Amino acid sequence: MLSTVARNADTAERMPLVEHLRELRSRLVKAALAVVAGVIVAFLLRNHVIGVLEDQVCGDTAINGIGKATAQCPNGVLTLSGPTAGITLAFKVAFLGGLCLSAPAWLYQFWAFMAPGLYKKEKRYGAGFVALATPLFASGCALCYLFFPEIMQALLGSAFTPRGVAVQLPVDTFLTFYLRMMVVFGISFVLPLFLVVFNVFGLMSGKAMARHWRVIVLVIFVFAAIAVPTGDPIGMSLLAIPLCVLYAAAVVFAKSNDRRRLRRRAADPLRALSPDQASPLDLTPIPLDETAPHAGIR
Repeated sequence: MLSTVARNADTAERMPLVEHLRELRSRLVKAALAVVAGVIVAFLLRNHVIGVLEDQVCGDTAINGIGKATAQCPNGVLTLSGPTAGITLAFKVAFLGGLCLSAPAWLYQFWAFMAPGLYKKEKRYGAGFVALATPLFASGCALCYLFFPEIMQALLGSAFTPRGVAVQLPVDTFLTFYLRMMVVFGISFVLPLFLVVFNVFGLMSGKAMARHWRVIVLVIFVFAAIAVPTGDPIGMSLLAIPLCVLYAAAVVFAKSNDRRRLRRRAADPLRALSPDQASPLDLTPIPLDETAPHAGIR
């Protein structure tokens, strides 16, 4: 009898884990199918995508490439080496493009799996973070796309390339460098949002953020100088100035949120208590007929 009860109790304890694993498998399968569909679409559009990427560096006739000049790439700077380089490039573009195209689907599957375990307030914060982080990341990528030709001109132009020396830039190396730059710009635009998150959860006050603004601005310009490989003040400022503006916006929001938090604490004395202080007990008697009946009393 005891062994039967123990088996039933063990089964009851394991069932939630099994159900979670089944749901995880279902979410992973749906996310994988979305990625596969995105990869297929990106593979069909690979020539168009490669053409858009080539325009970022091929249109600059000031760059003297070693490759053959074509209508698509007049300066001949982009090259392919090896018999399988074209196939590798096509599948790399298809895979990365498929991940980007299917991002809404697999991100939703991840959120749908995590959301049931979150409180309502945590769901609201998570949805707000995603709603703000997505356009910020896209804005950083768009800024990189707009100014990437100037970055490549500074790197491959006459400023750093010796006279009479041609430039050979493999397409896969160019693609990797391009995507890395876009990710750096995109993530950089999202970083000030974490300051807002820290303030919302009470880990950092707006006053502290404003007090150290000189150090933060210095760190931003040093980070921009490292992230943008041109080394010139103009390229560094293209990333640093928008980050400073976003940091200022985060400080304004944090100060406003701190004032709102102080008003709520003043209206409710219990919110002003420290974790070491005990809240007052409500010893007001309740009529017997208003109390909930106990399950064991009949």
